[in-house]
Amino acid sequence: MRGIPSPFGGDEASFDGYDEFVPDRLPEPGPFLEGHDVLEGPDHAAFHRLTRALFEERTVYDVTFDYNLARLNLDAGHPDAGYRYARESGDPATLRAEFTPTTPFCPQTHTLTVGSFRAWNGHTGRHEYDLVRVRAAPTHDRSAAINERLAAAEEAFRETGDATVASTDPNDAPS
Repeated sequence: MRGIPSPFGGDEASFDGYDEFVPDRLPEPGPFLEGHDVLEGPDHAAFHRLTRALFEERTVYDVTFDYNLARLNLDAGHPDAGYRYARESGDPATLRAEFTPTTPFCPQTHTLTVGSFRAWNGHTGRHEYDLVRVRAAPTHDRSAAINERLAAAEEAFRETGDATVASTDPNDAPS
């Protein structure tokens, strides 16, 4: 998906490495992760490395910055944006992932979270989780509608085992 230069992406020096965990450059865990075992240090970095590979395979790309969405967590230019993860308390086979976009009006948030849901849940054999639950952080102005759609996709996935049940059409998201 590379090839469209973006004036918004940084140069290589402005990115942390995939083996690093730099909490000052990550969003604070939000309410979807509250009360659960938030991944930090090597656990966060390991799942995020896998995320990069899955997002590359499924082309989960942020077209504004022209990079794999997993790279947002490493971008020093956007220290409060990206994914945070937590093992669900009471069900360690479920991971929660909360996406904080770079702006509260990011028009890609619905598509990116659905793409993330599909990438993680379409490859459950590649990680230790039976389900990865995805939500948009409440800082996004349409997070309630987006999260309602993600919850419906999650239920459909639990019933069918098919991660493609989630629509990427933002018009399908409840208003």
